[in-house]
Amino acid sequence: MSDRLSPLDVSFLYLEERTTPMHVGSVMIFRPGEAGLDWSRLVRHVEARIALVPRYRQRVRFVPGRIANPVWVDDERFDISYHMRRSALPRPGSEAQLEELVARVQARRLDRSRPLWELVVVEGLEDGGFAVVTKVHQTLVDGVNAVDLGQVVLDDDEDGHEPPLHTWRPGREPSFAELVAAALTDTLRRPQQLADTARAGLGDLLSTGGRAAEALGGLALAARTTASPLNVEIGGHRRFAMLATDLENYRRIRAHHLAGRVDGDAAGTTTVNDVVLATLAGALRTWLQGRGLGMGPGAIVRALVPMSVKAEDPSDAGAIGSRVASLLVDLPTGEPSPLMRLHQVAYQTRSHREAGQALSAPAIAGMAGFAPPTLHSLGARVASGLSRRLFNLVVTNVPGPQHPLFLDGSRLLSSYPVIPLAKGQALAVGLTSYDGAVNYGLNGDRDALPDLDDLRRCIVDALAELVEAAR
Repeated sequence: MSDRLSPLDVSFLYLEERTTPMHVGSVMIFRPGEAGLDWSRLVRHVEARIALVPRYRQRVRFVPGRIANPVWVDDERFDISYHMRRSALPRPGSEAQLEELVARVQARRLDRSRPLWELVVVEGLEDGGFAVVTKVHQTLVDGVNAVDLGQVVLDDDEDGHEPPLHTWRPGREPSFAELVAAALTDTLRRPQQLADTARAGLGDLLSTGGRAAEALGGLALAARTTASPLNVEIGGHRRFAMLATDLENYRRIRAHHLAGRVDGDAAGTTTVNDVVLATLAGALRTWLQGRGLGMGPGAIVRALVPMSVKAEDPSDAGAIGSRVASLLVDLPTGEPSPLMRLHQVAYQTRSHREAGQALSAPAIAGMAGFAPPTLHSLGARVASGLSRRLFNLVVTNVPGPQHPLFLDGSRLLSSYPVIPLAKGQALAVGLTSYDGAVNYGLNGDRDALPDLDDLRRCIVDALAELVEAAR
């Protein structure tokens, strides 16, 4: 029997538009191993690994008349060569050229007639490296039945692990009559599902978003955010910027704040994530001022910050999807002091962490496989299910392992998340800490943010300002 999509899952399909593709991406940069990059071997490696997650060979089949939610069915025409593609930059490919390619790749929607993922290998990078650009639809990654590609294909050691035998055979797709019969049976069993399907088909964010908020974070807050250049009508084209920073700087700032004990409780629970948010607050302050906007004492930018929490039900402990909650943080862009910005952010996040029993960074980094891409996807699901009037931008920050990872013998040097833009939001920020670095992925609307590179420089300056203040 085919698995039926939940109302939340199907909402990501019904609400997807040309200007708002609802897939989450990543840019992973590698240094080839001694054997170099062997395309045929890499294809075999990925094909063997996705055997562990059947969703990557399944496609969405819609029910006639939409009398019930769509179902997952095996793709009888599955073709790995369609989902894995090669590209190249003119050697030596610069970071700016890679960012432009990523922006164009991520702006295109996935083909709904096929499994909802793509992997593009980009050769020709400086120093002989290559990049892997992934796209996985939010409908696919739920943290229960499917995790992100990055979590599936990477290994802790250079030699990797013996892949499973390639024995997959697609199941027969249901016929028109079988789809209708199964839909009617499910409706009789669960009549409420028919109403849920109708709401999802009409794009009722209050319904699906309300359930997402309750299930994933308990967030029920009606608030208005200040008019901002971050909240404008967006188009279908993107800009993307990558920034690598040193994790040790964030730890040094955190240690200084702990030692300062500005407020015993707040300072005593300052985290690296608080330092990240304070850095973004300083960067946004400078960037908005550069646009000619006044930053009065009470000025804020409201960020939705998904966080990982402990599973309430012990039976859900192994399901990553049950561990993501939403947190609203008012970034104090009106505060001129970098350390006071950090203090204000830490004070806000402390109560949220205590109420939600947030997982520690080591606990998240210790999840099986390379969990950050999956957690970024789940964070984007939280954001997509909530009203855009609640916040100005999404910031997902996921700690990863502090040891090297490998893809078929090639060492992962850095990983940058690509968080999708919601309607009316021109910027999304993703961060992944990995192997001593904190890597930013800035995804922006091409027309609304022609100065995205200025924001990247502002992040560098804001971090340096905090480091200097910590001395």
